[in-house]
Order: sequence, then structure tokens, then C-alpha cells
Amino acid sequence: MKIIIINGPNLNLLGTRETSVYGAQSFDEYFAGLKAKYPEIQLSSYQSNVEGELINKLHETGFDADGIILNAGGYTHTSVALRDAIAAIKTPVIEVHISNIFAREDFRHTSLLAPKCKGSISGFGMDSYRLAVESFL
Repeated sequence: MKIIIINGPNLNLLGTRETSVYGAQSFDEYFAGLKAKYPEIQLSSYQSNVEGELINKLHETGFDADGIILNAGGYTHTSVALRDAIAAIKTPVIEVHISNIFAREDFRHTSLLAPKCKGSISGFGMDSYRLAVESFL
């Protein structure tokens, strides 16, 4: 099984950015543990702060991966282009958020991506990624 995690803007700062919201662990540290937990899965990750690069990665992986886990960060609430990219590919996408977006500012309560995703996971910290992996198994 081949699963890619695609992280959007500001997620390269996990472990140092707003640790009260996102925790003190870096994504690389978390990802190493996730790969160790699921050695039978070909797990890879990608991060970009640039919307077009995220779209390119969805197009690149969206026809041969078994699953995509997407944390689009702030683009979740603003990007029609990412929504269209998800709709255009065959690989199922799980939308993931570390924080509970529904317990935050009102503008975060709407996801433009969710209607085109297989499902959404929000509010379980970094463990949201593991729950998404489990949903593909």
C-alpha cells in the first residue's frame, strides 16, 4: 500500500509554531514514528507553502497512490483550486487537521475541500495523521 501525506503552508514549522495549538513535536519526528509503526506501508510525505506546488503534487500522486492524507492548512478554507485538484484525481483523499478547526475562529469552520474528500479528521493532534492511515487499512 502506498500512502502520501501532503502538508500545506506553515506546517514546516510544527514543533516551534504555536505549540499550545500544534504541540512541540516536529512533523519529521512524528513521521519517523509513523513509518516505524507501519513498516508494511510505503509512506512518504511532502510539504509546501505554495498552493500551486500542492496542486502539482496532488496531480503527480493522485493516480497511482492508494491514499492521500492532506493537511492543507489555511488553504482548506480558501482554495477552490485545491478542491478542483482533489476532484480531478482518482486516489481518495483524507483531509486532516491537527487542531479542532470547529473550536477555533469562525472562518476555520468551513472547509472548501471536505466535500471532495473521502473523509475529514480534525482535533486529535498529530495523531490525526495516524487515524487517517488507519482509515485506509
